[in-house]
Amino acid sequence: MNRFFRLLGREFVIGLPFTWLAVFFLLPFLILAYISFVEMGNDIHPFKPLWDSASGVLNLKYENYSSIFRAEDGALFDTIYLEAYGRSLKYAFATGLLCLTFGYPFAYFLARADAHLRPALLMMVMLPFWTSFLLRVYAWKGILADQGLLNQLLLALGLIAEPVQMLYTDVSMLVGMTYVYLPFMVLPLYANLVKLDYGLLEAAYDLGATPWKAFWLVTVPLSRAGIIAGFMLVFIPALGEFVIPSLLGGPENLMIGRVVWDEMFTANNWPRASALAVVMIAAIVVPLALYYRRHGQQADGRH
Repeated sequence: MNRFFRLLGREFVIGLPFTWLAVFFLLPFLILAYISFVEMGNDIHPFKPLWDSASGVLNLKYENYSSIFRAEDGALFDTIYLEAYGRSLKYAFATGLLCLTFGYPFAYFLARADAHLRPALLMMVMLPFWTSFLLRVYAWKGILADQGLLNQLLLALGLIAEPVQMLYTDVSMLVGMTYVYLPFMVLPLYANLVKLDYGLLEAAYDLGATPWKAFWLVTVPLSRAGIIAGFMLVFIPALGEFVIPSLLGGPENLMIGRVVWDEMFTANNWPRASALAVVMIAAIVVPLALYYRRHGQQADGRH
């Protein structure tokens, strides 16, 4: 009987993550995929059925996907949707690099700090999560506005003669996204660096390596897992970001999250919005799956 309960508990522990993924990822994705192939209906039936029982025809609306890659004049790969995808990739990648640039030194400092100071330092990292995400982004509007705190400070110091346009630019976008997602980079890096065997650094010093060389040859390679995890935690949500571009970005900073919103709630074209979301999810999941498959094969080959 005890063995039965142990096996049952083991299956429960193993099955719980898969159940979570099935309910909160796979099921919503399948619903999106279904909506992306239908046509809009009326107020009573929002979507027309895929299967026409009278004619026995499966009505798949591929135009929701083809319109993403082909413009109305027939031009291929020249659509506002692909421009939004490209812009989103650019901002997400730049945000990941900025978070890594600022987050790695802070995570390293956290890992090397005295053990009794680490809880307070970690609380400082987590402190922004105690306030509303929306309020934190709105605060940056007050800081970066033409009459905002930063411009007023620069004017008072005599560094500028007139207010500088900071809001609704690439700078405001990257500042806001880096600020919001920085903790998602710091925490995985800290979790990796705090377990680092610093005796390896001492060995590198004994072999004549400078601190800078030892950092690049020992610390960075050993923290690669934390770098990859932190970058993914920043890159993936930043790719579909909606709130920050809406509040801090201008018309030229249109990202795919805002395009999906406009298609869904302004144009009332839920199938096309779903198709845009499906393409974005596939663009994230497929490369990740290929990477982890290759990484797993390399790990198996080493063993």
